[in-house]
Amino acid sequence: MTKQSRKKQSKKKKLTWNEMSTGQKVGVIATGLVQMGLATTAWRDLAKRSAQQVNGPKGLWAAIIAVNWVGPIAYFITGRRASA
Repeated sequence: MTKQSRKKQSKKKKLTWNEMSTGQKVGVIATGLVQMGLATTAWRDLAKRSAQQVNGPKGLWAAIIAVNWVGPIAYFITGRRASA
């Protein structure tokens, strides 16, 4: 097997929505809903906290939360100050 033919085999074809199975479509929708829920929860929490309860500028955290998956998780782990 040549290097070029191995490269062709290792590339996965990106499916269009119409080419996906029902299970794949459900997975995409479910993943999107979880992501949106996580971001919404983080933004709500950020909005309810005072600036003193947040590590860093609130505006910066609002932008960071918009980064899929990583942003909201980072906010919940490092963005909030511990309650006294």
